[in-house]
Amino acid sequence: MTSDPIQPSVPPSGTGCVECLDDGGWWFHLRRCAQCGHIGCCDSSPAQHATAHWRATGHPIIQSFEPGEDWFWDYSTEQASDGPRLAPAESHPEDQPAPGPAGAVPADWRHHLHR
Repeated sequence: MTSDPIQPSVPPSGTGCVECLDDGGWWFHLRRCAQCGHIGCCDSSPAQHATAHWRATGHPIIQSFEPGEDWFWDYSTEQASDGPRLAPAESHPEDQPAPGPAGAVPADWRHHLHR
């Protein structure tokens, strides 16, 4: 794959955080890697998989994967920016809860968030 940090034609890896779904975890909000489409959980989430993906791969730019949000963030510069429209889907399904996934979120989830 090219080293361009934004690949508009690459679809998202799924509808939820890849690692949380594999490990039975949960997320607060979701982020999409603009280079490879990996869906990871945000830094407020217990596992912070989107940031871990950047550290492991060097893919610096994410986009929110929340309905109605289209902002980008560059981990390498720690700055928000605009970017191109990425391949569908633009967010997780609107009926998917946040936090999610349904059935995996503890009742005291607010106490587990990173602030």
